[in-house]
Amino acid sequence: MTKRQSDSAPLTHRWLGFSAVSSLQALKDRLAPIADLQRVMRILSWDQQTMMPAAGAGHRAEQMGTLQLLAHQLFIADETGRLLDEATREAESLDPDSDDACLIRVVRRDYDKAFRVPPELRAEMARAAAEARPVWVKAKADSDFQAFLSVLERNVELRFRYIECFDHVDEPYDILLDDFEPQTSTAEVREIFDELKAQLAPLIAELRNDDVDESFMHGDFSTEKQEALDNSVVELFGMRPDSWRLDPTVHPFASGAGVDDIRITTNYDPTTMKSLFSTMHEYGHGLYSHQLPRELGRLPTGAPCSLGIHESQSRLWENLVGRSLPFWRFFYPRVQETFPALLGSVELERFFAAINKVQPSLIRVKADEVTYGMHVILRFELEQDIVNRRLALRDLPEAWNAKMSEYLSLDVPDDANGVLQDTHWAAGMIGYFPTYLLGTVMSVQIWEHASDDIDDLEEQIERGEFAALREWLGERVHRYGRKFSPQETLRRATGSTIDAKPYLSYLNSKYRAGIIA
Repeated sequence: MTKRQSDSAPLTHRWLGFSAVSSLQALKDRLAPIADLQRVMRILSWDQQTMMPAAGAGHRAEQMGTLQLLAHQLFIADETGRLLDEATREAESLDPDSDDACLIRVVRRDYDKAFRVPPELRAEMARAAAEARPVWVKAKADSDFQAFLSVLERNVELRFRYIECFDHVDEPYDILLDDFEPQTSTAEVREIFDELKAQLAPLIAELRNDDVDESFMHGDFSTEKQEALDNSVVELFGMRPDSWRLDPTVHPFASGAGVDDIRITTNYDPTTMKSLFSTMHEYGHGLYSHQLPRELGRLPTGAPCSLGIHESQSRLWENLVGRSLPFWRFFYPRVQETFPALLGSVELERFFAAINKVQPSLIRVKADEVTYGMHVILRFELEQDIVNRRLALRDLPEAWNAKMSEYLSLDVPDDANGVLQDTHWAAGMIGYFPTYLLGTVMSVQIWEHASDDIDDLEEQIERGEFAALREWLGERVHRYGRKFSPQETLRRATGSTIDAKPYLSYLNSKYRAGIIA
């Protein structure tokens, strides 16, 4: 090829620089810029949710739509399919667990699903999500569901069109769920959630009226002091300042553009210190992303396994570390020094009981460990009603409030504390919510095996030492990236697939057996 011909070649060919390379290598070269586009979109989304001027929402929506269109077109192009077919033949003799064999398996599954979806639809979904976010932020601030309804209707209609791209499935919700928790069916989730609900409901009823004083947890917790405390806890856990950052946002989340670009966020309420727990939660997400396999960084297999596995990491750090007595034996003096007027005279045992108090509340991200599951089950059930067209969107607040009354015996005072509290539906992420509880369940299974393998784990935590836990998680969970299915990844870490029993046993032991005084 002459220089003139090379310069006039399609952009994708100049990116890939085709030469005498194997089809497998050519496939990897083709996938790398697609990964770059996806990560640029993550940074643009992070920027919109943290520091972008509000008036820029329209520009950002068009940018997100364009980038999604380009990424989708590149991925589903005939050339990708050809290279995938040839690479599959090249790799027939490979160890099924090898990086390359896993890559081909993952790309084949992604390609077969993505190929059914028109690029224009993918772009419109991205555009609609970006346009909906500022509408949701204002609607939540004003507690006005009607102001959000039109963008919600648009997002849901786009999901109906997305589902229609696929052949008949047992349940339409399976298509959406698979985007967040691959190879997991609605029926499987329902079975797990039914098992949980049967035991959570009586446990909540038993514990909800426990006389635990938490009055000292409400007061003047200045945002400036919370920021300092939140930064100190993630530095203690193992945040690297040259590759991580922590920023405020309306709804906490974690993002980034690679193992050396980790961006976590939190939300500050000057009347409580709840930001500390959301920050520990997001640290778990950040650590997972930070310890993914660097050598697979621009390939699909270098991505997180699933949202459920991701959530298992955040819930592990938030609850199994962050709500544990060993952690607070070490960290509580620092909190007392930060807020001496409020907590200086409060004994550790009283503080520990307060942060673990079981008390049904309106907001999922502020819920205690026992009631949290019912918040997720509520959303899972409502999403199925929406996707199966059993619930008109205009009636969503009423349905939400009815389930809050049934499951947690709470009256919802307004939309901001009810149906508008989460950002997910504004982003079109229907099918995401179940992963929160699936991850919570899996976090206990993972924790139990980490505790077995690290002989003095609790003693290390009590000394403020977390390196062994980070390394264990990196070796047993994070290093696999997306090479295997979520349940296979869990099996390699724990010896079994998802099982609600360890989680239920943990809750009963902690809350019924007197660990919480």
